[in-house]
Amino acid sequence: MLRIAPSVLSADFGSLAEAVGEVAPEADWLHVDVMDGHFVPNLTIGPPVVASLRKHSGLFFDCHLMMTNPGDFLESFRHAGADGCTVHVEVGDTSALLAQAKSLGLRAGLAINPETPYEAIEPFLAEADLILCMTVHPGFGGQQFMAEVLPKIARTRAELDRRGLGAELEVDGGIDEDTAGAAVRAGARVLVAGSAIFSADHPWEATRRLRLAGEKALPGGQGDGAK
Repeated sequence: MLRIAPSVLSADFGSLAEAVGEVAPEADWLHVDVMDGHFVPNLTIGPPVVASLRKHSGLFFDCHLMMTNPGDFLESFRHAGADGCTVHVEVGDTSALLAQAKSLGLRAGLAINPETPYEAIEPFLAEADLILCMTVHPGFGGQQFMAEVLPKIARTRAELDRRGLGAELEVDGGIDEDTAGAAVRAGARVLVAGSAIFSADHPWEATRRLRLAGEKALPGGQGDGAK
């Protein structure tokens, strides 16, 4: 199965609920990028915005915590309506953070930056519900896809499959109709896209086109566009 997760980082924050509602019929998850101005050089949103959005959407909220101290906020995000929270391996205390997320009933994700080697996440593959390979440097939307990350995605997929682990493999950064196929062929099954969706004239249609582009790259499939 392929999942499409529009990223609200590229949506119009002045009409966020409407933007989410427009893509909801074609989306599987909603990706919420949380930046603290310290781990990454940008500030975005926090639990209050997630709580506000939850009133308007029943989508799975996939919250990506680009934060130095995510453990201080996991409970707040859960109460706000997050379904999953992803922390960065670069922060440290990885096992404790994943366990904390799970104890709160969250799906526990683990992200890795482009320059961080695969070996940093390998010890934690069995502890995570999701692995997020960043295909841009985190902090800002609209960046170009970094093809040099593809071998890391492929290696992660191979190890997950070899060990029979159920963690989903997600990619985020520069994903559009042109790059989705490469990410899927490398093994990704959750595609996060911001600019490619919310900068389009019809975001719902862009979401559907992205799904079709990804499904064509699935093993043996041309895809029918069904979620």
